[in-house]
Amino acid sequence: ECLSTFLMFLIVQGIYLASVTNSGCLTVHDFETLYCSLYGPLCRIPDDSSNYVLHISNSMPLCAVRWNPGNQDEIVCSSSQTDKVLLFDIGYVSSAPTEVLQKGMTKFHGFCSESRKGLTDLAFTPDDKSRLFASGLDGAVYMWDRRLSKTHCVELTALLESQFTSVKLNMDNRTVFGATRNGTIHVWDTRGGRASAAFQSHNECSVQPLSSVKISTLLGKIASLKEQSNIVSSEILSIDFNPSCSYQLAFHLDDGWSGVLNVNTFSVSHLHCPPPAWLEGVDSVLHKRKATWLSTSSIYAVGSSSNNGIYALDFHPDTSSTCHVDYNEETKGSEENQPAENKFIPLSERVLSCAAHPLSHDIICGTEFSSLLMVSQKY
Repeated sequence: ECLSTFLMFLIVQGIYLASVTNSGCLTVHDFETLYCSLYGPLCRIPDDSSNYVLHISNSMPLCAVRWNPGNQDEIVCSSSQTDKVLLFDIGYVSSAPTEVLQKGMTKFHGFCSESRKGLTDLAFTPDDKSRLFASGLDGAVYMWDRRLSKTHCVELTALLESQFTSVKLNMDNRTVFGATRNGTIHVWDTRGGRASAAFQSHNECSVQPLSSVKISTLLGKIASLKEQSNIVSSEILSIDFNPSCSYQLAFHLDDGWSGVLNVNTFSVSHLHCPPPAWLEGVDSVLHKRKATWLSTSSIYAVGSSSNNGIYALDFHPDTSSTCHVDYNEETKGSEENQPAENKFIPLSERVLSCAAHPLSHDIICGTEFSSLLMVSQKY
């Protein structure tokens, strides 16, 4: 059985690694133990249950996992087949969640089928451990304030046909970004403009986006790309902010393309277009891929849609980046001033998700067969 794996490091400290699969398995590893089992003097495969900090099986498939930055013993999980958010405390060895959050009555109640009531991604506000966001397949991003209720108190809405795949807050926690299956990124302001009153209110309310951009439309404005490619709308599988550059929002599409949206200008500044799957002799493209930024270097790691391995993409902000849409081979500077170039790192299995250690450049990859692969230098 092919089991997709998504994973996320513990914020700041990088002590634990959590992963979930679509068979409903939640696993927490001690990162140092995992690292030493692979690179230590007595290397061995860490498949014994004693290597787990936590190992839980649930009846529902899980598609996203996040650590609570305000309580680093707490993990939250969501499923694309249910409207509930499950919270677990790694200090308790129990298969039952310590808390369950769920959607209340929504704007779309009664209009969506059971298959569209799931939650695909999660995001905490780092400065407030009680506020949690989840992206929904029913056309909204939901916010819970756990001090008030176990049902959501705010819904950030878009069109009914929008099915959200990813949600992120910008660095100063002022703005919420949601990506959809129809290739659009919606933006809501949590403190200013039309949304401010909604986020100050404790009553359930619906908030309209302040701005919306369609990635295919922005790509069509890049003259050199339009001349070479037939640009069509693609599902956005994941979005993520560059921890080294606050205005860079990376996106990864289901056709294998990756790029950067400059949220100051709402234009695409970087783009990587690997060979299509059919050119590589692959019949189908793996979906649900999740990418990650390395913590300090503006390198974006993402699984290949057609090969066993990952791309490490140079998404540095300036035009010296080989992925920059204004990159010019003739004007590049001296070699010592050049950032790292794009690299393909071959691996033993197809990669569905990547997570980077917050204090080093170690990358853990989750594969289609639920393996965890480590990409790292040996220290």
